[in-house]
Amino acid sequence: MAKPDLQPARGTHDLIGEEFRRHHHVIDTARRIASLYGLEEWSTPIFEDTRVFSRSLGETSDVVSKEMYTFQDRGGESVTLRPEGTAGACRALVTNGLTQSNLPRKVFYAGPMFRYERPQKGRYRQFHQIGAEVMGAAEPLADAEVIACGWHIQGALGITEGTVLEINTLGDAESRDAYRAALVAYFQASVDKLSEESRGRLEKNPLRIVDSKDPGDRALVANAPTIHQHLTEGAARHYAEVRRALERFGVPFRENPRIVRGLDYYSHTAFEFVTERLGAQGTVMGGGRYDGLVEEMGGPPTPSVGWAAGVERLSMLLEAAPTPPRPVAVIPVGEAAEGAALDAVQALRRAGITAEVAYKGNLKRRMERANRLNARAAVIIGDEELAEGTAQLRDLDAGTQERVALADLAARLG
Repeated sequence: MAKPDLQPARGTHDLIGEEFRRHHHVIDTARRIASLYGLEEWSTPIFEDTRVFSRSLGETSDVVSKEMYTFQDRGGESVTLRPEGTAGACRALVTNGLTQSNLPRKVFYAGPMFRYERPQKGRYRQFHQIGAEVMGAAEPLADAEVIACGWHIQGALGITEGTVLEINTLGDAESRDAYRAALVAYFQASVDKLSEESRGRLEKNPLRIVDSKDPGDRALVANAPTIHQHLTEGAARHYAEVRRALERFGVPFRENPRIVRGLDYYSHTAFEFVTERLGAQGTVMGGGRYDGLVEEMGGPPTPSVGWAAGVERLSMLLEAAPTPPRPVAVIPVGEAAEGAALDAVQALRRAGITAEVAYKGNLKRRMERANRLNARAAVIIGDEELAEGTAQLRDLDAGTQERVALADLAARLG
């Protein structure tokens, strides 16, 4: 058979069958656990004014400069398909007038995101994320609770084995200024050994050198100063309280001083859940505190913290896809029984029982379809059963059969 001319665009894929069931299970589980933590689900537009993302991600970031799907609409406005979810949530907080009352706002979201990058394992140009944001809370407990929510979701999915929470602090503004100066001094001494990209970052954004993937840069970073040597008393206290709360929540962690965020609106806690089960693409959930982002969106200072996780990567960690519900096959024998079969199948569905009725075929063909559907039972209605108001109920696993009143089918199969 010839390959169809029309294929999914590069970096996109169809979610069908087992893959969709994995995907749906991740989101449904995350939604359920998030609600236990008091998170309210929000849905923001898939495309936004480009400034929403250029402000939140930084004009010089790789996402903004290389990966965003940005275009002019017919009105000449620059719009961008969302590359992540936090910026839209912060913009929604501001534009819906929610920054002055009933804080903190605890938000969950799920949906597709878009980045133009080289497709690879678990990473697509259209991908999906879940995320949690607590906006309007400066307390360390908010950091720990949002992390605990993420860990709880992973536990409910059964994927915590082999996954490690790594945490760090970015300190407050005073801490970061001192740390930035120390990094510049350190890297200036070996500037000729830095990659070209890192040399360009040295004056503008030296923190981004710390998470460089270049082997030469990483060798230098191994001996670079850490922010812990430059924390103010208040920043050190915030970090200590986060660690204590995580211990009380029962969330295991290890400290990683190399977790950084390059933009100034990030502060204090930064964290990643990492695993070796996905090869090089080992981060399954990451986030941190972003006390200045709502202000970037035109709102008042609003301390916030949150995380995002790729649904595709979480799906890959599941041991097995959830199995679809096994239906009950309702099979009429003869034209006279068709109406009763339709009544029966709808009665089962209203009772919450998955039920199927074949559109055509004799008894043999309809039973074959029931087997292909992996039906757990068959309800067979012929002329005799129709006259008596009954059906033959066949257990397709045990191979047994009994006559049951049509009115009792739902109770018998429930």
